[in-house]
Amino acid sequence: MAEYSINKGIGKPAEFKGLKSQYLFIFAGGLLGVFVVFVIMYMIGISQVICIGFGVVTAGTLVWATFHLNEKYGEFGLMKVQAIRNHPRYIINRRRIIQLISRGRRPFYKQNRQEEVCETH
Repeated sequence: MAEYSINKGIGKPAEFKGLKSQYLFIFAGGLLGVFVVFVIMYMIGISQVICIGFGVVTAGTLVWATFHLNEKYGEFGLMKVQAIRNHPRYIINRRRIIQLISRGRRPFYKQNRQEEVCETH
């Protein structure tokens, strides 16, 4: 039986056959998802040939895409790309400058809450 090493040492990222960290989870989750869809298709009664063809094509595409992302972005690059997409390009503040500077009244909900506390004592 073949033996595969998963970690190279303490403090190093998990690596398996060249896939590092998050790509391992994408790969394993994707293969699990393909398997679940394959089983559902087979149990519904879709032809065996179509189910097997679907499984082979999607699993092959998943393997290629995962290794391609791993090679293109590296260990942390995919997380950086996602962070850039989630970061706003600019912040819009529609309050007037005077309202931002002045210390006006407290918000309405805090005033009501304080009145309720005073009435109970």
